[in-house]
Amino acid sequence: MLRIRVGDFKLGKKEENIIKHVLDIGRLSEGVKVREFEEKWAEFIGTKYCVVVNSGTSALIAGLHALKYLFKIKDKAKVITSPLTFIATVNAIVTSGLQPLFADVDRETFVIKPEDIERIARKEDEAAIILPVHLMGYPADMARINEIAKRYNLLVMEDAAQAHGTFYKNKKLGTYSVLACFSFYIAHNVQAGEMGAVVTDNYEVYKLIKKIKAHGRMCDCPVCTRSEGKCPRLNAYKGEEDFDPRFYHDIVGFNFKAMEFQAALGLVQLENVENILEKRKANVAYLNQGLMPFSNILQLPKYSQDISYLAYPLVIKDPGVISRRVLRQKLEESGIETRPLFGCIPTQQPAYAYLKEKYKGKLPNAEYIGANGFYIGCHQYLKKSDLDFIISIFHKIFKGIK
Repeated sequence: MLRIRVGDFKLGKKEENIIKHVLDIGRLSEGVKVREFEEKWAEFIGTKYCVVVNSGTSALIAGLHALKYLFKIKDKAKVITSPLTFIATVNAIVTSGLQPLFADVDRETFVIKPEDIERIARKEDEAAIILPVHLMGYPADMARINEIAKRYNLLVMEDAAQAHGTFYKNKKLGTYSVLACFSFYIAHNVQAGEMGAVVTDNYEVYKLIKKIKAHGRMCDCPVCTRSEGKCPRLNAYKGEEDFDPRFYHDIVGFNFKAMEFQAALGLVQLENVENILEKRKANVAYLNQGLMPFSNILQLPKYSQDISYLAYPLVIKDPGVISRRVLRQKLEESGIETRPLFGCIPTQQPAYAYLKEKYKGKLPNAEYIGANGFYIGCHQYLKKSDLDFIISIFHKIFKGIK
């Protein structure tokens, strides 16, 4: 049976050759390929600096710790964020010793509402950071968010994990905050299996992220030159015998280093990134046209040439007509893979059940989408016949439903 996956990855000749190249070099832990990807990703997004880490989750944790260190944010300070996101966003907040505050989302684009951010910022003295999530590639209103941040003396950090190349007011997401985090998980637009990145224009943030990702060690050179017998840090601490900055640590950090294989695969993807993004946009437009007869039953994705689509998100308008469970089951049985749209974290995710009473009824859009939203694939490997198959299955399921 034909199987239409949410995400896919095709290992071609270029991928095989670059993996062989890494093997031939014999360097598996991060090295020249990671550095090359950092340079090219910063150039693609439009920032001065990029630090590659081993996952998008690690990027979030490293970013939050960098803001805490650099801006002296206290433990238990509060972060205003979206309740409708992959749980990594909120897990990163909590494991960084901070507390999430949730503002509701826009029903059509799934992103955090600026008016709700301001309502929370106005009454929460302990709020320190705004962390908007550009879910499914849709841009949060960064202009208004930055205005609110300035008004209430808050920092802004973007979760752009799902928004590779989305434009907002003629600039790419990831350029509207102190730092932004990306993920290159296998289902994302630029795929590396597991890898993440932090981008920034702030040199101090850049240096700090590099330390945090490597156990807090004192090394901060862009490229290590120890193999050439050079190290500008070796004589930095006079009086210390046999000082080696790789094994001296002045802050507490993590092991978030990536592997050369991941960066190598990412580099191949970057060679074709514009075609990848355009193909996904074309697939969304084609599916929208084919599913338009059911726009009274389903909320179809808002289309824009500025959006880099992670997937094809749908929301059931009236669950009395058909439930998400039934619709997803019928799609899966027909060979179309689906995913629920994450759920409203404080009210629908068991890990955060302790927040359920506090937020009950206060996040109506996030709760509705969390209960009735789901997505299917729109990735670049889908052929026209695949898209026609998807459309035909929806027609078959909705036959007789008006």
